[in-house]
Amino acid sequence: MKAVICGAGIAGLTLAGRLSDLGGEVVLLERAPGPRTHGYMIDFFGPGYDAAESMGLLPALEGVAHPVEEAWYVDADGRRRATVRPGLFAHGPLLNLMRPDLERVLRDQLPDTVDQRFGVSPVAVAERGDHVRITLDDNTDLEADLLVGADGIHSTVRRLVFGDESRFLRYLGFHTAAYTFDSPAISAAVAGRACLTDTMGSQMGFYALPAGRVATFGVHRAPDPSLPDDTRAAVLDAYAELGWLVPEALDRCPPSTELYYDQVAQIEMPRWSSGHVVLVGDACHAVSLLAGQGASLGVAGAYLLADRLAGARPISQGLLEYERLWRPVAEEKQKTGRAAARWFLPDSAWQLPVRRAALRTTHVPLLNRLIAASVAGKPTTLIRNLPTASKK
Repeated sequence: MKAVICGAGIAGLTLAGRLSDLGGEVVLLERAPGPRTHGYMIDFFGPGYDAAESMGLLPALEGVAHPVEEAWYVDADGRRRATVRPGLFAHGPLLNLMRPDLERVLRDQLPDTVDQRFGVSPVAVAERGDHVRITLDDNTDLEADLLVGADGIHSTVRRLVFGDESRFLRYLGFHTAAYTFDSPAISAAVAGRACLTDTMGSQMGFYALPAGRVATFGVHRAPDPSLPDDTRAAVLDAYAELGWLVPEALDRCPPSTELYYDQVAQIEMPRWSSGHVVLVGDACHAVSLLAGQGASLGVAGAYLLADRLAGARPISQGLLEYERLWRPVAEEKQKTGRAAARWFLPDSAWQLPVRRAALRTTHVPLLNRLIAASVAGKPTTLIRNLPTASKK
């Protein structure tokens, strides 16, 4: 089987590696000129962790992890107001990873047989009987048994094959941003923990990285889903009123070209495949950062898709099996993410002490399990329980 995968992010890299390992011929396309270097810290656990373990990637991932034992919510003077342990929500082992590091580990495991092409994107897709033709923006054509859209929440493949993004995007009322910067002082202040501002309307969080670097992310309420033309200016404006470490972090905000900025949204589709085209990861089931498991679902969903394709004749049967098994998992996480939107970032002063009180219950036996279920959703053993033969 020959597959063309659009998108060299987490899902695309996972799928390219697995399909190639299972005997497929893979072309991996990425619109960016090279591997992305910007991104944010993620909690990596659940089915994605299970898939990474099956692929033998855990040693490499553990080597780039940044353990975070606690998350502190702090006021404008840096005083701790609430504490939560991220491991509570993981339903098993947890790794704290920078998104670019996860992508690098997945990229490093690609066989040499994978044809990687950067700076190229599809402009047209046409079904041709038993194959699909993909026209690229460099005026070349590819023919394949399968085209996979692994190109994220703003997927080009989805737009070309299934229709305009507006048909499938559910905006959750927030914008988010992330970047890294040098500051030994801030790095020392937050070392060993995540620190988040205990604020309403907008929030920034900080993680210490090696060599005095800091990873920061922000999320703020935004009634208009449209992305600003100048994302750096939008970040400076959205978080200008926050105290503590935020002013220095804003002073070190990079240009828009080096800044991650996007809507907080989900993708909901009635079907994930059409003919010889299928979507994977955020392209078909983005859960949003409120659900907090997009990377895990991207890895696990791609792993499952490769598994179903490897044993399927015809390919269409594998696509149906992939969606039948994976859709309930993704939709349950989406539901959890939508529920989290109501409390994730308070929009009034009275909600702040309510959130602090809720976080304190995470230290109470039994109650902490209920809180964990409401935040992370139900655990799944789907990947772990796949037949052993498919994991080789």
